[in-house]
Amino acid sequence: LFNFKIILGKNGVPVAENFQLEQSTIPDTVQDGQVRVRTLYLSVDPYMRCRMNEDTGSDYLLPWQLSEAADGGGIGVVEESKHNNFAKGDFVTSFTWPWQTVAVLDGSSLQKLVPQLVDGRLSFFLGAAGLTGLTALLGIKEKGHVSAGANQTMVVSGAAGACGSLAGQIGRLEGCSRVVGIAGTDEKCSILVSEMGFDAAINYKKGNVAEQLRELCPGGVDVYFDNVGGDISDAVINQMNRNSHIILCGQISQYNKDVPYPPPLPPEVEKIQKERNITRERFLVLNYMDKQEASVLQLCQWIREGKLKVRETVVEGLENIGAAFQSMMNGGNIGKQIVSVSS
Repeated sequence: LFNFKIILGKNGVPVAENFQLEQSTIPDTVQDGQVRVRTLYLSVDPYMRCRMNEDTGSDYLLPWQLSEAADGGGIGVVEESKHNNFAKGDFVTSFTWPWQTVAVLDGSSLQKLVPQLVDGRLSFFLGAAGLTGLTALLGIKEKGHVSAGANQTMVVSGAAGACGSLAGQIGRLEGCSRVVGIAGTDEKCSILVSEMGFDAAINYKKGNVAEQLRELCPGGVDVYFDNVGGDISDAVINQMNRNSHIILCGQISQYNKDVPYPPPLPPEVEKIQKERNITRERFLVLNYMDKQEASVLQLCQWIREGKLKVRETVVEGLENIGAAFQSMMNGGNIGKQIVSVSS
Protein backbone atom coordinates (compact mmCIF):
# COMPACT_ATOMS: atom_id res chain seq x y z
CA LEU A 1 0.00 0.00 0.00
CA PHE A 2 0.97 3.64 -0.33
CA ASN A 3 0.41 6.11 2.48
CA PHE A 4 0.89 9.82 2.87
CA LYS A 5 2.81 11.16 5.84
CA ILE A 6 3.30 14.58 7.31
CA ILE A 7 6.98 15.42 7.73
CA LEU A 8 6.89 19.02 8.98
CA GLY A 9 4.51 20.92 11.22
CA LYS A 10 5.01 24.54 12.25
CA ASN A 11 3.48 27.98 11.92
CA GLY A 12 3.66 29.31 8.40
CA VAL A 13 2.21 28.50 5.00
CA PRO A 14 1.85 24.76 4.26
CA VAL A 15 3.36 23.50 1.02
CA ALA A 16 3.21 20.16 -0.80
CA GLU A 17 6.71 19.34 0.44
CA ASN A 18 5.35 19.11 4.00
CA PHE A 19 4.01 15.68 2.96
CA GLN A 20 5.65 12.59 1.56
CA LEU A 21 4.38 9.41 -0.06
CA GLU A 22 5.72 6.10 1.23
CA GLN A 23 5.19 2.46 0.38
CA SER A 24 4.53 0.12 3.30
CA THR A 25 2.67 -3.05 4.23
CA ILE A 26 -0.47 -3.83 6.21
CA PRO A 27 -1.29 -7.02 8.14
CA ASP A 28 -2.13 -10.06 6.00
CA THR A 29 -4.96 -11.09 8.31
CA VAL A 30 -8.06 -9.21 9.39
CA GLN A 31 -8.90 -9.66 13.09
CA ASP A 32 -12.38 -10.00 14.60
CA GLY A 33 -14.15 -6.62 14.52
CA GLN A 34 -11.94 -5.31 11.70
CA VAL A 35 -12.43 -4.71 7.99
CA ARG A 36 -9.99 -4.27 5.13
CA VAL A 37 -10.95 -1.38 2.88
CA ARG A 38 -9.75 0.08 -0.40
CA THR A 39 -9.77 3.88 -0.37
CA LEU A 40 -11.89 5.60 -3.00
CA TYR A 41 -12.00 9.27 -1.95
CA LEU A 42 -10.25 11.48 0.58
CA SER A 43 -11.22 14.95 1.73
CA VAL A 44 -8.84 17.84 2.34
CA ASP A 45 -10.22 20.70 4.41
CA PRO A 46 -9.04 23.99 5.93
CA TYR A 47 -9.35 22.69 9.53
CA MET A 48 -6.52 20.26 8.76
CA ARG A 49 -4.09 23.20 8.86
CA CYS A 50 -4.63 23.26 12.63
CA ARG A 51 -3.55 19.61 12.81
CA MET A 52 -0.11 20.55 11.46
CA ASN A 53 0.65 22.27 14.79
CA GLU A 54 1.48 20.51 18.05
CA ASP A 55 -1.25 22.62 19.66
CA THR A 56 -4.27 22.42 17.35
CA GLY A 57 -6.10 25.11 19.33
CA SER A 58 -8.97 22.66 19.83
CA ASP A 59 -9.76 19.93 22.32
CA TYR A 60 -11.48 17.77 19.69
CA LEU A 61 -8.69 17.79 17.06
CA LEU A 62 -5.49 15.82 17.60
CA PRO A 63 -2.32 16.94 15.82
CA TRP A 64 -1.00 14.85 12.98
CA GLN A 65 2.14 13.04 14.10
CA LEU A 66 5.37 13.51 12.18
CA SER A 67 6.23 10.54 9.93
CA GLU A 68 2.88 8.85 10.56
CA ALA A 69 0.06 8.53 8.05
CA ALA A 70 -2.21 11.58 8.05
CA ASP A 71 -5.97 11.08 8.30
CA GLY A 72 -9.27 12.84 7.73
CA GLY A 73 -12.61 12.30 6.04
CA GLY A 74 -12.56 9.34 3.68
CA ILE A 75 -14.69 6.85 1.76
CA GLY A 76 -13.85 3.34 0.68
CA VAL A 77 -15.18 -0.06 -0.24
CA VAL A 78 -14.96 -3.13 2.00
CA GLU A 79 -12.74 -5.87 0.56
CA GLU A 80 -12.84 -8.22 3.57
CA SER A 81 -14.88 -8.04 6.78
CA LYS A 82 -14.83 -9.67 10.18
CA HIS A 83 -17.33 -7.18 11.60
CA ASN A 84 -21.03 -8.06 11.80
CA ASN A 85 -22.21 -4.72 10.40
CA PHE A 86 -20.24 -4.85 7.14
CA ALA A 87 -19.91 -7.16 4.16
CA LYS A 88 -17.63 -7.25 1.14
CA GLY A 89 -18.70 -4.56 -1.33
CA ASP A 90 -20.21 -2.19 1.25
CA PHE A 91 -19.32 1.48 0.90
CA VAL A 92 -18.16 3.01 4.18
CA THR A 93 -16.90 6.30 5.54
CA SER A 94 -15.00 7.66 8.54
CA PHE A 95 -13.87 11.04 9.86
CA THR A 96 -10.47 9.48 10.73
CA TRP A 97 -9.68 7.66 7.47
CA PRO A 98 -5.92 7.17 6.98
CA TRP A 99 -4.37 8.64 3.87
CA GLN A 100 -3.59 5.20 2.46
CA THR A 101 -4.60 3.28 -0.65
CA VAL A 102 -5.59 0.26 1.48
CA ALA A 103 -6.20 0.00 5.24
CA VAL A 104 -7.32 -2.39 7.96
CA LEU A 105 -9.73 -0.48 10.20
CA ASP A 106 -11.76 -1.11 13.32
CA GLY A 107 -15.34 -1.58 12.17
CA SER A 108 -16.63 0.55 15.04
CA SER A 109 -15.01 3.61 13.41
CA LEU A 110 -16.99 3.22 10.18
CA GLN A 111 -20.43 4.21 8.93
CA LYS A 112 -22.17 2.41 6.06
CA LEU A 113 -23.24 4.59 3.15
CA VAL A 114 -26.36 4.36 0.99
CA PRO A 115 -25.28 5.47 -2.53
CA GLN A 116 -28.89 5.88 -3.70
CA LEU A 117 -29.32 8.86 -1.36
CA VAL A 118 -26.97 10.88 -3.60
CA ASP A 119 -27.76 9.17 -6.92
CA GLY A 120 -24.50 7.24 -6.67
CA ARG A 121 -22.21 10.29 -6.27
CA LEU A 122 -20.33 8.77 -3.33
CA SER A 123 -17.91 11.68 -2.92
CA PHE A 124 -20.88 13.89 -1.98
CA PHE A 125 -20.83 12.13 1.42
CA LEU A 126 -17.55 13.96 2.13
CA GLY A 127 -19.10 17.31 1.22
CA ALA A 128 -22.68 18.35 0.58
CA ALA A 129 -24.17 15.21 2.18
CA GLY A 130 -21.48 14.92 4.86
CA LEU A 131 -19.93 17.05 7.60
CA THR A 132 -19.54 20.01 5.23
CA GLY A 133 -23.24 20.12 4.40
CA LEU A 134 -24.14 19.49 8.03
CA THR A 135 -21.93 22.41 9.08
CA ALA A 136 -23.70 24.73 6.65
CA LEU A 137 -27.23 23.55 7.47
CA LEU A 138 -26.90 23.26 11.25
CA GLY A 139 -24.83 26.45 11.47
CA ILE A 140 -27.66 28.38 9.84
CA LYS A 141 -30.36 26.63 11.87
CA GLU A 142 -28.62 26.84 15.25
CA LYS A 143 -26.77 30.18 15.03
CA GLY A 144 -28.28 32.10 12.10
CA HIS A 145 -31.80 32.72 13.44
CA VAL A 146 -33.17 32.78 9.89
CA SER A 147 -36.95 33.28 9.65
CA ALA A 148 -38.90 32.91 6.41
CA GLY A 149 -40.62 36.15 5.51
CA ALA A 150 -38.38 38.30 7.74
CA ASN A 151 -36.66 39.94 4.74
CA GLN A 152 -33.18 39.01 5.97
CA THR A 153 -29.94 39.57 4.08
CA MET A 154 -27.17 36.98 4.42
CA VAL A 155 -23.52 37.48 3.50
CA VAL A 156 -21.19 34.50 3.06
CA SER A 157 -17.40 34.80 2.99
CA GLY A 158 -15.34 32.05 1.40
CA ALA A 159 -18.54 31.67 -0.61
CA ALA A 160 -17.16 29.50 -3.40
CA GLY A 161 -15.61 26.98 -1.03
CA ALA A 162 -17.00 23.66 0.13
CA CYS A 163 -19.06 25.07 2.99
CA GLY A 164 -19.74 28.59 1.76
CA SER A 165 -21.20 27.51 -1.57
CA LEU A 166 -23.72 25.36 0.31
CA ALA A 167 -24.39 27.91 3.07
CA GLY A 168 -25.59 30.58 0.67
CA GLN A 169 -27.99 28.19 -1.02
CA ILE A 170 -29.26 26.84 2.31
CA GLY A 171 -29.74 30.37 3.60
CA ARG A 172 -32.05 30.99 0.67
CA LEU A 173 -33.87 27.66 1.18
CA GLU A 174 -34.36 28.49 4.87
CA GLY A 175 -35.90 31.87 4.09
CA CYS A 176 -33.31 34.62 3.49
CA SER A 177 -34.57 37.11 0.91
CA ARG A 178 -31.11 38.24 -0.24
CA VAL A 179 -27.80 36.34 -0.33
CA VAL A 180 -24.45 37.94 -1.19
CA GLY A 181 -21.21 35.99 -1.50
CA ILE A 182 -17.59 37.07 -1.17
CA ALA A 183 -14.98 35.12 -3.15
CA GLY A 184 -11.53 35.59 -4.67
CA THR A 185 -11.95 35.39 -8.46
CA ASP A 186 -14.37 36.64 -11.10
CA GLU A 187 -14.99 33.01 -12.14
CA LYS A 188 -16.07 32.08 -8.61
CA CYS A 189 -18.33 35.12 -8.35
CA SER A 190 -19.93 34.27 -11.70
CA ILE A 191 -20.61 30.66 -10.62
CA LEU A 192 -22.18 31.82 -7.34
CA VAL A 193 -24.68 34.01 -9.17
CA SER A 194 -25.35 31.94 -12.30
CA GLU A 195 -25.29 28.43 -10.79
CA MET A 196 -25.95 28.69 -7.10
CA GLY A 197 -28.61 31.36 -6.88
CA PHE A 198 -26.70 34.07 -5.01
CA ASP A 199 -28.13 37.52 -5.70
CA ALA A 200 -24.67 39.04 -6.04
CA ALA A 201 -21.02 38.27 -5.37
CA ILE A 202 -18.00 40.41 -4.50
CA ASN A 203 -14.45 39.67 -5.68
CA TYR A 204 -12.55 40.81 -2.60
CA LYS A 205 -9.35 41.15 -4.64
CA LYS A 206 -10.96 43.86 -6.77
CA GLY A 207 -12.26 47.17 -5.49
CA ASN A 208 -13.34 48.15 -1.99
CA VAL A 209 -15.24 45.39 -0.18
CA ALA A 210 -16.91 47.78 2.29
CA GLU A 211 -18.21 50.03 -0.51
CA GLN A 212 -19.53 47.07 -2.48
CA LEU A 213 -21.26 45.68 0.61
CA ARG A 214 -23.00 49.03 1.20
CA GLU A 215 -24.20 49.00 -2.39
CA LEU A 216 -25.30 45.34 -2.47
CA CYS A 217 -26.80 45.22 1.05
CA PRO A 218 -28.67 48.53 1.29
CA GLY A 219 -30.71 47.28 4.26
CA GLY A 220 -27.61 46.10 6.13
CA VAL A 221 -26.59 42.53 6.94
CA ASP A 222 -28.69 40.31 9.21
CA VAL A 223 -26.79 37.01 9.01
CA TYR A 224 -23.07 36.56 8.28
CA PHE A 225 -21.72 33.08 7.54
CA ASP A 226 -18.04 33.63 8.32
CA ASN A 227 -15.50 31.25 6.80
CA VAL A 228 -12.48 33.55 6.62
CA GLY A 229 -12.13 36.11 9.44
CA GLY A 230 -9.63 38.95 9.11
CA ASP A 231 -10.19 42.15 7.13
CA ILE A 232 -13.12 40.76 5.14
CA SER A 233 -15.04 39.91 8.30
CA ASP A 234 -14.25 43.31 9.78
CA ALA A 235 -15.82 44.94 6.70
CA VAL A 236 -18.95 42.77 6.96
CA ILE A 237 -19.40 43.37 10.69
CA ASN A 238 -19.31 47.13 10.01
CA GLN A 239 -22.42 46.64 7.81
CA MET A 240 -24.34 44.42 10.23
CA ASN A 241 -27.65 45.43 11.77
CA ARG A 242 -28.62 45.56 15.42
CA ASN A 243 -29.41 42.09 16.87
CA SER A 244 -27.87 40.35 13.86
CA HIS A 245 -25.94 37.08 13.92
CA ILE A 246 -22.50 35.81 12.90
CA ILE A 247 -22.21 32.08 12.20
CA LEU A 248 -18.58 31.49 13.12
CA CYS A 249 -17.74 28.57 10.85
CA GLY A 250 -14.06 29.08 9.99
CA GLN A 251 -11.24 31.63 9.94
CA ILE A 252 -9.04 30.43 7.09
CA SER A 253 -7.24 33.77 6.78
CA GLN A 254 -5.89 33.23 10.29
CA TYR A 255 -4.94 29.54 10.23
CA ASN A 256 -1.28 30.14 9.33
CA LYS A 257 -0.87 32.53 12.29
CA ASP A 258 -0.24 31.74 15.93
CA VAL A 259 -3.48 33.19 17.33
CA PRO A 260 -6.25 31.74 19.54
CA TYR A 261 -9.47 30.44 18.02
CA PRO A 262 -11.71 32.22 17.45
CA PRO A 263 -9.29 35.09 16.78
CA PRO A 264 -10.12 38.28 18.70
CA LEU A 265 -11.66 41.13 16.73
CA PRO A 266 -9.87 44.49 16.43
CA PRO A 267 -11.03 46.80 19.28
CA GLU A 268 -13.06 49.09 17.00
CA VAL A 269 -14.86 46.11 15.41
CA GLU A 270 -15.46 44.46 18.78
CA LYS A 271 -17.03 47.74 19.93
CA ILE A 272 -19.48 47.63 17.00
CA GLN A 273 -20.30 44.01 17.75
CA LYS A 274 -21.14 44.77 21.37
CA GLU A 275 -22.99 48.03 20.73
CA ARG A 276 -25.23 46.42 18.09
CA ASN A 277 -25.71 43.21 20.11
CA ILE A 278 -24.31 41.04 17.28
CA THR A 279 -23.95 37.39 18.35
CA ARG A 280 -20.59 35.78 17.52
CA GLU A 281 -20.38 32.37 19.14
CA ARG A 282 -18.08 29.53 18.24
CA PHE A 283 -19.97 26.91 16.24
CA LEU A 284 -18.95 23.24 16.23
CA VAL A 285 -21.12 20.86 14.23
CA LEU A 286 -20.00 17.88 16.33
CA ASN A 287 -22.06 19.33 19.21
CA TYR A 288 -25.26 18.73 17.22
CA MET A 289 -24.80 15.15 16.04
CA ASP A 290 -28.17 14.16 17.51
CA LYS A 291 -29.57 16.03 14.49
CA GLN A 292 -27.22 14.38 11.99
CA GLU A 293 -29.51 11.73 10.51
CA ALA A 294 -32.49 14.00 9.81
CA SER A 295 -30.21 16.74 8.50
CA VAL A 296 -28.34 14.43 6.10
CA LEU A 297 -31.66 13.19 4.72
CA GLN A 298 -32.76 16.81 4.18
CA LEU A 299 -29.50 17.62 2.37
CA CYS A 300 -29.80 14.52 0.18
CA GLN A 301 -33.39 15.41 -0.71
CA TRP A 302 -32.37 18.93 -1.77
CA ILE A 303 -29.50 17.49 -3.85
CA ARG A 304 -31.74 14.98 -5.62
CA GLU A 305 -34.38 17.68 -6.26
CA GLY A 306 -31.76 20.00 -7.74
CA LYS A 307 -32.38 22.64 -5.06
CA LEU A 308 -28.81 22.31 -3.73
CA LYS A 309 -26.17 22.59 -6.46
CA VAL A 310 -22.91 20.80 -5.67
CA ARG A 311 -19.48 21.67 -7.03
CA GLU A 312 -16.33 19.59 -6.50
CA THR A 313 -12.69 20.10 -7.44
CA VAL A 314 -11.28 16.60 -7.90
CA VAL A 315 -7.57 15.74 -7.98
CA GLU A 316 -6.60 12.23 -9.11
CA GLY A 317 -4.08 10.15 -7.17
CA LEU A 318 -2.94 9.87 -3.56
CA GLU A 319 0.48 11.16 -4.59
CA ASN A 320 -1.13 14.55 -5.34
CA ILE A 321 -2.89 15.05 -2.00
CA GLY A 322 -0.21 17.41 -0.66
CA ALA A 323 -0.54 19.63 -3.72
CA ALA A 324 -4.34 19.47 -3.40
CA PHE A 325 -4.08 20.59 0.24
CA GLN A 326 -1.80 23.48 -0.68
CA SER A 327 -4.10 24.55 -3.53
CA MET A 328 -7.20 24.40 -1.30
CA MET A 329 -5.52 26.57 1.35
CA ASN A 330 -4.75 29.11 -1.41
CA GLY A 331 -8.33 29.13 -2.74
CA GLY A 332 -7.62 26.96 -5.78
CA ASN A 333 -10.82 24.94 -5.35
CA ILE A 334 -14.42 25.66 -6.28
CA GLY A 335 -16.70 23.74 -3.96
CA LYS A 336 -15.36 20.70 -2.13
CA GLN A 337 -11.72 19.66 -2.62
CA ILE A 338 -11.65 15.90 -3.20
CA VAL A 339 -8.80 13.48 -3.92
CA SER A 340 -9.81 10.44 -5.94
CA VAL A 341 -7.55 7.59 -4.81
CA SER A 342 -9.02 4.68 -6.82
CA SER A 343 -12.05 4.07 -9.00
